[in-house]
Amino acid sequence: MSSVSATGELPIVPQYGRQTLSDLLPSIAYQFGVGDTDRLGLGAGEQWVVVLVDGLGTEQLEQVASRAPFLSGELRRAQVITAGVPSTTVTSLTSLGTGLPPGGHGVAGFTCRLPETDEIVAPLFWSSAMTAREFQPEPTVFEQLAGQGVAVSSVMPSRFEGSFLTVAGLRGGEVVGIDDEADQLLRITRTVEAAERSERSLVYCYERELDHCGHAYGWRSQEWLDCLIRIDRWCSWLRAELPEEVRLIITADHGMVDVPDDRRLVVEAEPDLLAGVRQLAGEARFRQLYLEPGETPRAVARRWADRLGDAAWVRTRDEAVAEGWFGPLSDRVAGRFGDVVVAMAEPAAVLTEQMPGEFDLVGMHGSLSSAEMLVPLLQPE
Repeated sequence: MSSVSATGELPIVPQYGRQTLSDLLPSIAYQFGVGDTDRLGLGAGEQWVVVLVDGLGTEQLEQVASRAPFLSGELRRAQVITAGVPSTTVTSLTSLGTGLPPGGHGVAGFTCRLPETDEIVAPLFWSSAMTAREFQPEPTVFEQLAGQGVAVSSVMPSRFEGSFLTVAGLRGGEVVGIDDEADQLLRITRTVEAAERSERSLVYCYERELDHCGHAYGWRSQEWLDCLIRIDRWCSWLRAELPEEVRLIITADHGMVDVPDDRRLVVEAEPDLLAGVRQLAGEARFRQLYLEPGETPRAVARRWADRLGDAAWVRTRDEAVAEGWFGPLSDRVAGRFGDVVVAMAEPAAVLTEQMPGEFDLVGMHGSLSSAEMLVPLLQPE
């Protein structure tokens, strides 16, 4: 099965332990004496603020650089890191919080199969009886640092406090809830206060609007650009309000691809693709296939690869693991990842009527293209 798309692009395979989002908090933790290495070479600091802008890919920022002068100015001297696989919010945020690749924490995508109960579950819209700590029991970096006396805070919408994803991947420290997300001054004030509440502090601040604009209108839209301009100004304002000694990091969880209507395949319209497939999960650009008992993953993968051609990178789970897509795969979570995974290599998508919300999306993400995988690591001084 091919690794090269029709445009000549190879999949971006994460360099876990060296250059991914999951390496960020362990690199900061090292400055507090936790862990054994500064994986990203961040250098010393006693007070840190990490702003994660949902959906801010490096390639998108480069293409609109003149409209986002603060962020793009920092991009000229920034590191470029990658998301994990799949390049989607729930997986990336859990990798950020735990410092683990997806194969270690097991939040396998927007939806995935829970082998213990044979359910398809969605961490953002949880309905299973399994608790968040049962689903993701590995300690977070926030918990580890709080246990060492670091003042850890998470500035986020109030309604996210106690949510399944927050508990599973971002638990630890104090949640600073924001009721009015549009109140930019309030968010800055609360972030600065959290950074200054101790001589040793870590603040995580989540910005979600850009991703929503991209999904609804596409990242090439005026709505997306207007949103980025607001975020650019807010980040500049935040840097100006923070004390000079506070280290500010601005990064993202994934980029985005706009998918035209004529590049959308609906699996229910192609029954041959569903032969031997018991359950589908994931997202439109990273479909996960769970097979009927006795079905051969290689045979199903070949059928999908023949149908999609250069438009997709199709792998069995074993092949994807061998190539390093998920990092080392824990036995505890292996069954959450598809027996076959279908990652779109071109601006195309595989939709399913089981997830009708996908049909309304313009911008999508989840796959291993550079547009989705590459995210900036900005360190404004």
